[in-house]
Amino acid sequence: MRCQRPKNNYQQPKVHNLKSEAPPDKLPSLRKVLGLIWPIYRKHRVRLLLGLMALLGVDFLQLTIPRILKKGIDALSDGTAVQNDLLTLGLLICSIGILAAFLRFCWRYLIIGFSRYLERDLRKKIFSHVMTMDGSFFSKYTTGSIMAHGANDLSAIQMACGMGLVAAIDALVMSVAAISFMFQINTSLTLLALLPMPILAVTTRFLSGRLHQRFDRVQEQFSRMTEFARSSIASIRLLKAYTLEESQTKRFAELGQNYVRSSIQVARIQGLLFPISTMVGSIAMLLILYFGGRLVMLETISMGDFVAFVTYLYMLIWPMMAVGWVANLSQRGVTSLRRIFLLLSEKSQLPPGTRDLKPETREFRIRRLSFSYPGSNRAILQSINIDIQRGILGITGPTGCGKTTLCQVLARVFPVPDNTLFIGDTDINELSPKSVQTLISFVSQEALLFSSSLRDNIAFGNPNAGMELIEKVAKAAVIHDEIMSLPEGYDSMIGEKGVTLSGGQRGRVALARALLCDRPVIIIDDGLAAVDTGTEQEIINNIIPWFSGKTVLWVSQRVKQLSISDRLLVMDQGKISDLGSYDELVLRNSFLKEISQRQHLSREQDNA
Repeated sequence: MRCQRPKNNYQQPKVHNLKSEAPPDKLPSLRKVLGLIWPIYRKHRVRLLLGLMALLGVDFLQLTIPRILKKGIDALSDGTAVQNDLLTLGLLICSIGILAAFLRFCWRYLIIGFSRYLERDLRKKIFSHVMTMDGSFFSKYTTGSIMAHGANDLSAIQMACGMGLVAAIDALVMSVAAISFMFQINTSLTLLALLPMPILAVTTRFLSGRLHQRFDRVQEQFSRMTEFARSSIASIRLLKAYTLEESQTKRFAELGQNYVRSSIQVARIQGLLFPISTMVGSIAMLLILYFGGRLVMLETISMGDFVAFVTYLYMLIWPMMAVGWVANLSQRGVTSLRRIFLLLSEKSQLPPGTRDLKPETREFRIRRLSFSYPGSNRAILQSINIDIQRGILGITGPTGCGKTTLCQVLARVFPVPDNTLFIGDTDINELSPKSVQTLISFVSQEALLFSSSLRDNIAFGNPNAGMELIEKVAKAAVIHDEIMSLPEGYDSMIGEKGVTLSGGQRGRVALARALLCDRPVIIIDDGLAAVDTGTEQEIINNIIPWFSGKTVLWVSQRVKQLSISDRLLVMDQGKISDLGSYDELVLRNSFLKEISQRQHLSREQDNA
């Protein structure tokens, strides 16, 4: 008996509002959040153990110095000091300082280095997770928001797990050890020194809670500012064309002002934590100088004991100050780690599927397929029914009728309900997304190129392709001669998104890339819209042989491109309005008639 696969009742998620924090009652527990980094700690446990041993060694050496000072000062007070003995004590302190410096280098190298490894592994995890997400995820998270997670948030976690960890352990060890030695010298004096400590504990607890909320707001503002900067730079030519540089600069300045305002609110809390810690330490020092000095005058304790006690108290002031700093770093780190945890908790809406696609399968069957984009109730596709077989299927229709959406659904960018889309006889939700996506080459409306060489862009889907094959597909896409006219030919760098190329050139490079992949299914979503009619005809003549035995979906509103299709699909308002051969539809379909007559008239005017 065949096991029943759970039904994929896909529901559209709501659009994300850039705030990655869940409602307070749904925040993940600290234990869950820390579970994100625990495997990294285990992986580097030997490095951390050695680093902590070096750190404890530094603390031990520092704690021995007051004992040495006590011995020397008592000898001076008693009049029993000998020059050679004092020299020996001095050399011992210098030796301790040199050894402590070496161990301090070791723990910095090991523990701070670990924090960089942690940052690297988390960044890799974020990137690989984002690479597995579907279109629904990118409808919720902007590019700027994802970049903020990989920049500010990771930086905060790195600081918390590096210097924050060191400061916390160092402060704990130093405070416990210093207080123990102080108790050995004089119990009542130690209790007097610890008297102001509750002030620091209460203040730190109160301010740390407020710091969490305000730092989260800072990260949100940074996400908005990053996304605005990214989109502005990506659209710089359009902004210049409309002379919007000044208005965009003003809007960016407003976002920057909001970010600064939120950061200042965080700085106010930080500005309170450090002075309060210092004030508590200063009060303790004042009490010891007054009451401890009286004990020396009354000869209750020796001068050496008093100096040693003051030195231990001075060592204790650093842990007092570190409380505020550690609280600041830990709150920032936990807030950022929670944001990253929520990002990584996002799941792809595409069912994982367990079955692999048969190599010879390349036919699609669509049954009663309807689709809406995430956050929208408007159906872009409505009850689509069609079999897509080998050969060229032309797709046309008015702007906004759902042509691009249909292509994206077939390319597995967005999920679909069960029993609506099949490859061969297999429900697409039973197939692994990777096996479906490796079946398809996609040429989108906006040719997506990388800031790299033309050679790398064409060979992107087949990096092992030889130069001969790269030139062959470039010639088929009628872009070879234009590439060779460049100073560096195929090694020419084209800038971000191919900024140095025209729209038609970018489209032809993307077409050459799809041909080089040599996959069974090719989807061309109006990829030649920016190509002139003469070049268009040459491209059509060149690439038809490449389509032999393949399933091709060719979206266009140009009749010359549509005329080569074996079947032609006309869409209107998310539905199939007509289906047949080009020769049949050009006679009976009003939309196709209209665009055919309009383009024919345009060609006659150009010829005239």
